[in-house]
Amino acid sequence: MILFLCAIVIGLIVLVWSADRFVSGAVSTALNLGMTPIMVGLTVVAFGTSAPELIVSATAAIENSGSLAVGNAIGSNIANIAMVLGITALVSAIPIKDSILQLEFPIMIGATALATFLVWDAQLTFLDGIGLLALLIVSLVLLAKLQKKTVDDFEELDSDDRLSPARAYGWLAFSIVLLLVSSQALVWGASGIARELGISELIIGLTIVAIGTSLPELAASVASALRGHHDLALGNIVGSNLFNLLAVLAIPAMVNPPDINASDLHRDYSVMLGLTAFLALTAYGIRLLGKHHLGKIFGTLLVVSYLAYLTLLYQQSLAI
Repeated sequence: MILFLCAIVIGLIVLVWSADRFVSGAVSTALNLGMTPIMVGLTVVAFGTSAPELIVSATAAIENSGSLAVGNAIGSNIANIAMVLGITALVSAIPIKDSILQLEFPIMIGATALATFLVWDAQLTFLDGIGLLALLIVSLVLLAKLQKKTVDDFEELDSDDRLSPARAYGWLAFSIVLLLVSSQALVWGASGIARELGISELIIGLTIVAIGTSLPELAASVASALRGHHDLALGNIVGSNLFNLLAVLAIPAMVNPPDINASDLHRDYSVMLGLTAFLALTAYGIRLLGKHHLGKIFGTLLVVSYLAYLTLLYQQSLAI
């Protein structure tokens, strides 16, 4: 138990520090390559912080733990919106720009709807996996092309923070490695404690593993918000959810198609759909009311909803 606790503490310390260096490297990369912060968040940051989910799902699929892999993907998306975005909004109000409403959200909603069509029958086949990956590629291509047609600026970026290309790429690569190692330490420690306490593998996948693999997104998003790079924080969530839904969920389908309990899938997937719809409706509704930020009330509602979801899972696990 002590070893597991040490892994959690050390992993968290390294995670927070490496996330800050990751943001610095990502922002400098955006400046050096002429990319917008939101685009870096949707690609480089989203892929880097989704790497733990990719690794966990691949390992789980190979070891015939398909429910853990699927639970990790769906649970991470739930954690990204309810926990990560909620806490980020509590730390610093998140601005909603027209480009996000016109580009990122419609693509995220469309991809989520199409993915739902593929997985709702509770049968993840190899062809489903191919379809999910194809959706990811199409989504990223659309985002890249449409992003070039919008007029974005770097007014939130301080040019004094820019690193040289070599240092930016170096910190980016090094911090990704640290994010992976530290998040895996956290997952290992938390999973070990959960097993010693007799918690089921399903609950571990939906909660401990999902939260652990979402910690890079939390650390990167909060660090981005604190440093004033709000576009990077929101873009990270949208991009990470796309990777989780279309890449992480595709891995078990392609590696070792799992048998999924339909009732469990519908319960957790419905929560993910509900949170996605709530995020989109709130963002569009705020702009219609003439406001421009997702603030503390929004963040509080998300965090409370996540605590309620965890409570529901805990109560249902006791009933099994």
